[in-house]
Amino acid sequence: MKLAASTFTLVGMLILALVATADDDVYRGGGHMMMTPDQMHWGPVASMGEGAEIAFIEGDISASEPFTFRLRMQDGYRILPHIHPAYERLTVLQGKLHFAHGREFDKDKTRELAVGSVAIMPPGDPMFGYAEGETIIQLHGTGPWGIEYIDPADDPRNR
Repeated sequence: MKLAASTFTLVGMLILALVATADDDVYRGGGHMMMTPDQMHWGPVASMGEGAEIAFIEGDISASEPFTFRLRMQDGYRILPHIHPAYERLTVLQGKLHFAHGREFDKDKTRELAVGSVAIMPPGDPMFGYAEGETIIQLHGTGPWGIEYIDPADDPRNR
């Protein structure tokens, strides 16, 4: 679990550094931060592998502080069974996310979450799903954050 969280955290911190320095048009003032979708910088997600990208918006996922990021997944992308060490709160912004509770991937057990849908999962609660169409979800919570796959062979960082 610590290896999974630390690898995800290292990637997150590197991307956060890029986001913080790459676009001077992102408004930062008086404690406010505002950005438009075209100002987000997408990059690979080591813990999810090919077919998924991440854009960090705020926070350090390795610290005990709020974070917000987006995940973009290609059509048919499978989110294999996994858990997180903290609450996961997500909102579907584009496409459809088919999501379910469980330790084994079973497409027939998922529930369709269309644009505007939300899901909240407690720490340690196993989950899985897949994307229909290019799907973008926004996740927020309080760190430290990480991911641990139920079957370590499913973790792209182990390949």
